[in-house]
Amino acid sequence: MGPAEVRAWLDAHVNLETGVGAPAVGRRGAPTLGRIRALTGLLGSPQSAYPSIHVTGTNGKTSVVRITAALLAAAGLNVGAFTSPHLERVEERLARNGEPIPPNDLDDLLGRVRIAEAGMAEPPSYFEIVTAAALEWFADLGVDVAVVEVGLGGTWDATTVVESTVAVVTNVAIDHVEYLGPTRESIAADKAGIVGPADTLVLGETDPALAEIFLARGPGAVWRRDVDFGVREQRLAHRGRLLHLFTPGGDYPDLHLPLHGAHQADNAAVALASAEAFLGRPLAPDLVGEALAGVTSPGRLEVVGHQPMVLLDGAHNVAGAEALATARREEFPDSPCTLVVGLLREKEPHEMLEALGAARAARVVVCRPPSPRALDPAVLAAAAVDLGVPVARVEVVDDPAEALRRARGSTPPDGQVVVAGSLYVVGAARASLHAGSDAPA
Repeated sequence: MGPAEVRAWLDAHVNLETGVGAPAVGRRGAPTLGRIRALTGLLGSPQSAYPSIHVTGTNGKTSVVRITAALLAAAGLNVGAFTSPHLERVEERLARNGEPIPPNDLDDLLGRVRIAEAGMAEPPSYFEIVTAAALEWFADLGVDVAVVEVGLGGTWDATTVVESTVAVVTNVAIDHVEYLGPTRESIAADKAGIVGPADTLVLGETDPALAEIFLARGPGAVWRRDVDFGVREQRLAHRGRLLHLFTPGGDYPDLHLPLHGAHQADNAAVALASAEAFLGRPLAPDLVGEALAGVTSPGRLEVVGHQPMVLLDGAHNVAGAEALATARREEFPDSPCTLVVGLLREKEPHEMLEALGAARAARVVVCRPPSPRALDPAVLAAAAVDLGVPVARVEVVDDPAEALRRARGSTPPDGQVVVAGSLYVVGAARASLHAGSDAPA
């Protein structure tokens, strides 16, 4: 089977991220780990060959995984990292020491998973296949540790098969209510499923009521944000933030983090605590400084163009949209802003547009994410008008790449274009820039 065929085989599977082949919520069977357990079992249980750091939470998971992996690699470890979803290519999800998997290697792994699938009673999903491929690759590489991001929730997520020694929770906010329930408590209860009795729990969520849900899982040790680790101070710096972090065993002033947004300081603190919890010792301050200085997080408050400035952010829930709006107020000029927004059907358009500050935008360009789950942009446009955006300042452009092109053309050089609402929109916009003459640096 050639590369094109194996990728077509992968894409033919049920994919809850895109909605391809997924049944309606009310028609789904009971959640199960049976398929991923069967699949990894047929592959020889590769996840048993190395320890893992397992990361859940509503927002910040990918950034925490990337920073944690960078810290551990700087400490001399061979580190695998698994994140989701991808922005442009599925290879982005699997990385070793910061480098994504080569396409040929992924094709080979997918071929192995396809052979294993033949022994299953029920075919796995797209996410289960990619998860299994990642776990197999990490075993092939002989990694010292895998840092693994949960796809959705925790209790029933395919990544729960990993053998973790550190369980990480970034935060808990309202998102994916169709799967995880309508309250922060129900969402926390599902995410708490990654916490085992032998784990060190690195708890970034500070709400006492929610913290108790995670503590009830009986972890072996607990590190709490703002108690055992956290941010002593942070301030704006050139192209990022200057941080002062602390952990149970270390104090780290004057760290430059080249990421935008005050929330990234909390992500860095969670990541540093996660790395030290795994190692069982503090890291040298110069090592931490070097690792953080090289961190990137594509599609998360990422500046990819100038005159006008183009800012990509995968904010896809209200908490993320509010963090984006706060970062824009604190870190970027108060200049005319064109919002390019596309949402999935599960999102309430009025809430998202309000959190993004649509009423204050000079222009709102709405588009359709490249997903079967996309919300009709006409519905999004109507919501913008409901919030007080004049009809003349709202434009419907179906294709995200064309929406970005139009937004750039209608925004003055001293203005800004902000692309948000869905990682699918951000990925499509980013890919269009890569295809042009001014690709992201």
